[in-house]
Amino acid sequence: MIAFVVAGTASGVGKTTVALALMAAFRERGYIVQPFKCGPDFLDPGHHSATCGRIARNLDTWMLDGEANRTVFENASLDADVAIVEGMMGLYDGVSGGTEQGSTAEIAKLLNIPVVLVLDAANSARSIAAVVKGFESFDTKLRLAGIVLNGVSSDDHYGMLEVAIRKVTATPLLGRVPRDSDIAIPERHLGLHTIEEQSSSSRHAAKLREIARQYLDLRPLLDLSWCGVPSLFATTPRQVNRPCSDNPRVRIGVARDKAFSFYYEDNLELLRECGAETVFFSPLTDSDLPSNVDALYLGGGYPELYAGMLSGNQQMSAQIRSWARAGKPLYAECGGLVYLGRSLATLDGRVFAMTGALPLEFEMTPHLVQFGYADVEFVADCLLGERGTSLRGHSFHCSRLRSRGNLPTVYQVHYSLSRLTEAEGFAYKNVLASYLHLHFRGTPEVALSLVKAARRIPAPEVRA
Repeated sequence: MIAFVVAGTASGVGKTTVALALMAAFRERGYIVQPFKCGPDFLDPGHHSATCGRIARNLDTWMLDGEANRTVFENASLDADVAIVEGMMGLYDGVSGGTEQGSTAEIAKLLNIPVVLVLDAANSARSIAAVVKGFESFDTKLRLAGIVLNGVSSDDHYGMLEVAIRKVTATPLLGRVPRDSDIAIPERHLGLHTIEEQSSSSRHAAKLREIARQYLDLRPLLDLSWCGVPSLFATTPRQVNRPCSDNPRVRIGVARDKAFSFYYEDNLELLRECGAETVFFSPLTDSDLPSNVDALYLGGGYPELYAGMLSGNQQMSAQIRSWARAGKPLYAECGGLVYLGRSLATLDGRVFAMTGALPLEFEMTPHLVQFGYADVEFVADCLLGERGTSLRGHSFHCSRLRSRGNLPTVYQVHYSLSRLTEAEGFAYKNVLASYLHLHFRGTPEVALSLVKAARRIPAPEVRA
């Protein structure tokens, strides 16, 4: 199998465009391409999945340990010819300035795969060679498989850059991506538009294939052969007590549409491994919940962009409200949390009624709130596990609570960037709702706990 990471010298240098172009190029040649994304991002993986025709997976050395990352990578790549991992931020950027923890470089070394380095060359000349040399020598344990220059203005510009770079390194120069507004994916407050909103995704993919054919040289990458993960990274796999085979399967309704699309695929896969069938539905367009479901999972997304439609679908709101009040299992993250509240105030001053399942009121903000990784500990028994359970997640939202009533909380959350600690994780009967996006692979028992609750094994009321 061919495997490599597409990393950048910084955020915004074009690594998503290059990664998508390479994915499209390999797929056009008949290869089965498995995409991955470093870090907690939900938006890039959607575009990866559409380009490759396979569901992208997240790799993350802060939320997951080495063995969990290895499991995600190896399992998803089993029948693939090529594994392409898009990095996050700059190659060496992680959770601190002094270590590689949480960085793309750490993941590349953990999985023993080389790096294709992307540089923004739009305003560069000979000095770009110094940047290449610095990245190449910064960590000699990291292998570079190639270099791609983004934003090149002309053949003459590329010729100048090529001469400078070839004088300082033997790393293959794989080519360039020219300045082209047609390949830019629109962005908004949380990042790229979702793939669900791309009306011209096929045209975009065709443009990427054309760029790859004309400007990128895949030959050095075709010689890469993944040799597996060195044993020094292997740890003892975490064992989870799976349900007995004679237990009936349960059905978990998962909200998925333009308003709710932020899910780690491994969360859904773990639920299936624990005996659940995932059934997708749309709070935007469906009038009724799926039939015969035993639990609901409302992920994150952009409820603020579709607040009018969500508010107008009163029959769905009433069913979700009745579900919660009946004590049926319901887990919600971020956008799902907002949807469960009484109202959402948007930046233009309008207020939209939400489901009213929880006595919470929300308002949009012009900036991210408590952005970044977070440690979570359950301070009471809840839908996802027992008191004392700990796991990690990510906070990623431009909204905040403006009224919460007396709703109890079951999380103690410590945010890695702000260093602040707060009580979070709102509990009501068998409902658990939070702003945090949790990655179940870090503590697989939480998936089993949700499946048990869906089997109508009585889940405990909140108790301190």
